[in-house]
Amino acid sequence: MNIGQEVLALLKEEIKEIEYNRYIKNLVYDAKRSTTDLAIFYAPNALVSNWIKSKYTDKIKHLFEIKNNPKVNVKITLKNSAFKTKKQKIEQKTQIHSLLNPSHTFNNFMVGGSNQFAYSAVKSVSEKAGELYNPLFIYGGVGLGKTHLMQAAGNIFQNQEKIVIYTTVEQFLNDFIRHVRNKTMDRFQEKYRQCDVLLIDDIQFLSNKEGIQEEFFHTFEALKGAGKQIILTADQHPKKIAGLKERLQSRFEHGLVADIQPPELETKIAIIKNKCEINKVVLTNDIINYIATVIENNVREIEGILSKLHAYSQLMHVDIDLEFVKNVLKDQIQENRANLTLDIITKSVAKNLNIKPSEICSKGRSKNLVYARRISIYLCRELTQNTMPQLAQYFGMKDHTAISHTLKKINFLLENDEDFKVKIKELTNKITSLS
Repeated sequence: MNIGQEVLALLKEEIKEIEYNRYIKNLVYDAKRSTTDLAIFYAPNALVSNWIKSKYTDKIKHLFEIKNNPKVNVKITLKNSAFKTKKQKIEQKTQIHSLLNPSHTFNNFMVGGSNQFAYSAVKSVSEKAGELYNPLFIYGGVGLGKTHLMQAAGNIFQNQEKIVIYTTVEQFLNDFIRHVRNKTMDRFQEKYRQCDVLLIDDIQFLSNKEGIQEEFFHTFEALKGAGKQIILTADQHPKKIAGLKERLQSRFEHGLVADIQPPELETKIAIIKNKCEINKVVLTNDIINYIATVIENNVREIEGILSKLHAYSQLMHVDIDLEFVKNVLKDQIQENRANLTLDIITKSVAKNLNIKPSEICSKGRSKNLVYARRISIYLCRELTQNTMPQLAQYFGMKDHTAISHTLKKINFLLENDEDFKVKIKELTNKITSLS
C-alpha cells in the first residue's frame, strides 16, 4: 500500500461511509507522478473532482502531514486532462457549472402513487434523450422531489458523456446579466446552446421578466431544433404561471407536463425508512408512523427532522423513543398547525368524504353526514385552540355537552377500530399540510 492509499484509508475512518463511497472511493493516487511535495489524485469526472477539492483537500493535506510529509500540495485532477478534446473541455466547464448532486439517483427516489407518473416520465427520458418527451415539464409543491428526479436524469446523461447543464432560473438570470454587462453574450449563448441536456429549476421565476424570457426562448428553440433534451420544473402548471409569454407557455406544454402530488401516508413512511437507513438513524415503527402523520407534505423536511432527533439524542444522551420524539417536535407541530381554522378543517374533511362543507354544519342526520360531522368536530378540537362551546356554536349544536358526547364516540372508535384510526391519521396529515 503506497502513501496515497494509506491516506485515503485514514480518511475513510474519519468521514461518513456514504460520503466515502460517493466521492473518495473513486480517487486513484498516482504514485509515479507524485513527489515529496506534490500528491496527485485522479477523479473519474469533473463533478467528483470539484466536490473533493472544496470539501476534503485540507483534510487530505493534514493526513499527509500525519504520515510525515509536512509540506504536501494536493492536486485533484482528471486523468489525461492535458489531452482533452474540445467537447471534453466544454463538458468539464458545464459540469463545474451544473454541480449535479451524485446522490440524486432513481434508485433512492421513493416511488408512490403521488409521483409515479412523473418518475416514469423522467426515467423514460433518461433512456432516450431528445426522442420521447421534449421538453419534459415537471411541476409540484416545494420539497416533493422535482429536483431529485431532474438531477437523477442528469447524472445518467453525464455518465453517458453528454454535456449537461443544470441550473436554476435565478442562476440563469444572473449569468445573463453578467454577460450583458460584460458585452460577452456570444459566450453566454455558446455555453447554453452547445449542451446536450439543459435542466432548469423553478421556471416560474421567468414570470414578468421579458428580457430573459426572450433570450430563454431563443435558447429553447436552438436546443429543441437540434434534438437536445430539455427538462424544466416549476411550482405550478405552465398555464397558471402568470406573466409568462404565450409562446413559451405553448412550447412548455408541447412536450409532456407531469405533476408530483404530496405523498400519501404509505409513501412518506417508506421515505422515512429509507432516510433512516441512509443516515444510520434507528427508529421504531411507532416513531416512523408518528413522524409521517405530523410532518407537512415537504419531503425535504424529513431529513431535517431526523438530523434534529439524532442531534438531541447524542447531546442529551437519551434514547429515541416516542415520547422523546413528541417532545422534540412539539414546537414544530404547533407552528404547522398555528394557521389552521375551523373552515379549513371542515372543507378538507368535506372534500375527502365527497360532501359539501355546508352540509357538515347543517342539521342533516344521514349516516354520511353524521360520520363527517363527528370527524370534523374531533379534528377541530385536536388541531385548533377552540373551546367546546365555540365548536358547538360553529357546528350549530345546542351546547358543549353535544360536542363532548361526539368526542367520546370518536375516541371509542379510535381505540377499537384500526381502519378508522388510520383514516384519522391520514386526514390529520393532509389538513396540517395545508397550513
